[in-house]
Amino acid sequence: MPLVSASEKYAARRNLQKYAWLAIAAALMTIGLKTGAWLVTGSVGLLSDAAESVVNLVAAIAALIALRVAATPADDGHQFGHTKAEYFSAAIEGTMIFVAALVILWQSVLRLINPQPLENVGIGLGISVLASVINGAVAILLLRAGKRYRSITLTADGKHLMTDVWTSIGVVVGVLLVAVTGIDRLDPIVAIAVAINILFAGYQLLNASSRGLMDGTMSDDDNAKIAGIVRGFRTEVVDFHALRTRMAGHRGFAEMHVLVPGEWSVQRGHDLVEDVEEALLQEFPDLHIMAHLEPREDPRAYGDYESEIPIDTELVGEPRSTDVLGSE
Repeated sequence: MPLVSASEKYAARRNLQKYAWLAIAAALMTIGLKTGAWLVTGSVGLLSDAAESVVNLVAAIAALIALRVAATPADDGHQFGHTKAEYFSAAIEGTMIFVAALVILWQSVLRLINPQPLENVGIGLGISVLASVINGAVAILLLRAGKRYRSITLTADGKHLMTDVWTSIGVVVGVLLVAVTGIDRLDPIVAIAVAINILFAGYQLLNASSRGLMDGTMSDDDNAKIAGIVRGFRTEVVDFHALRTRMAGHRGFAEMHVLVPGEWSVQRGHDLVEDVEEALLQEFPDLHIMAHLEPREDPRAYGDYESEIPIDTELVGEPRSTDVLGSE
């Protein structure tokens, strides 16, 4: 599989903005639908659902801005690119979710103190269900795109929309219970439960964004794959250590020390590193790799790092490039 050029990668990232526009369109549609459902019923639960759709709109706009910035090529001021911009959209979305949850809680407590009967329940619920179907379809598209393109922005927006779907289901159940039982206070009680659920979603997004801004490592599965690829290049004379990774938006960063005999030529060591990097890029096209070549006999080649991803010490498989690792 041929490696993708930098210009092609940036073009692919810019193409992700269409998903943000789709999320914006879905948010506008659901705001109109859910507001209508609230107006015809007077349900504070449906009002809380409509408020979350406003948050969806703000989040989608923030996602669009973040994706545009993240797709900007590296420049003199940002020599590793702008990919961390995606974490800001997740942080903004998490903050807005907290604000929406507090508003919902306030309205719910007022309605719990002064309960009011609901009107036109059937029409309101029908409108709310239609809005939920729209949100669910868009959420699935965003989650698939987020996984495929390793975009925390699209994944966060997709998870938020899916949370909105489950929230809407809870609200619909609550309104139905009010219609069946006649207990008006069930409506604000369900709205309070919705607000608590929204607060949890906001916490998850803020936690994910802060972890990314703190240079969190790649996922356990990705780290295991990277270690496995590197392990395939080990021989009796070639070894690796100090393997570390971090994430910046969709882009991963990996660094390692490559231990080779001190008698090797620079060209031979360089060829080995190139082969390792090519194998890693085949699996992780957006990975930025830094390999430090060291003579394995030199004591200074060991212990100058604080943590690492463990690599199995057993020799596994045949060398990937016999021209590099064979006899000179």
